[in-house]
Amino acid sequence: MRIAKKLRSDVKLARSAWGELGPFSLQSLLQLLRKYRLSIASGDLLLIDSHWYITHAGLLGLAVRNRCIGIEVQPVKEFCDPRASRYVFCAVVHTSPECKGFVGYGDADPSNVSPLVHGAEMRVAETRAVNRALRKAYGIGICSVEEIGSFERPSASERPVGKLPPEPSNGSNGHGSNRNGNGTRVRDRLCQIIRQHRLDAELVKAYAVDFCGTKTVREASREQVEGFVAHLADWAEKDRDALLCQLNSYQRLQQHVTNPQAGAA
Repeated sequence: MRIAKKLRSDVKLARSAWGELGPFSLQSLLQLLRKYRLSIASGDLLLIDSHWYITHAGLLGLAVRNRCIGIEVQPVKEFCDPRASRYVFCAVVHTSPECKGFVGYGDADPSNVSPLVHGAEMRVAETRAVNRALRKAYGIGICSVEEIGSFERPSASERPVGKLPPEPSNGSNGHGSNRNGNGTRVRDRLCQIIRQHRLDAELVKAYAVDFCGTKTVREASREQVEGFVAHLADWAEKDRDALLCQLNSYQRLQQHVTNPQAGAA
């Protein structure tokens, strides 16, 4: 009964985060939840482009539940080039005292990580190695979200030199189209952060306005929105509780935005 109740709760949370799930996505989710005792509420899984990905937190939780003996991680020095921010790590997971170890490799450099984490390639490579070793050790067939390459556009240093025209933060290209790649990807990244860390979208919007120093998010420049997304992602990873306190301070502002007449009453 408890398992059935938890499954219903996780499916409800998944639908709340990603909308109605197709038959394949729903069936895959149920299998993952049952087999590995993962949790949507704990952020163990993410749905991206109709495919499920396990998170680093989900893999570590799985290792703890299965009483993993230890994880050894070492850089593969012959493939590392700190000057180019290129790193390769090897991780070995020991599931029991008798286990010889499950080996996984992870690499990272500026070309295969998000611009939001440039400068942290070494940590990304280590995480990817650990994730891959854990997936081998516990038979996880789906990829981890940290192993995915960049969803973002190239950083400013990688773009052609020249002044770019202002771009509305909602991704419109000024001709009635909302398919601009840069704006869409920044917006998708923001939505991913909100889903992954279970943040209130309206409070995040209020915080974005305050962060950018504009009256509305639409008035913010592309660079301001990108800076906010990078800031939000970093804070959510380092101290989610503190971020929630910050967001909760915008509760009154959210109420004013959703019901403007209340402020005039």
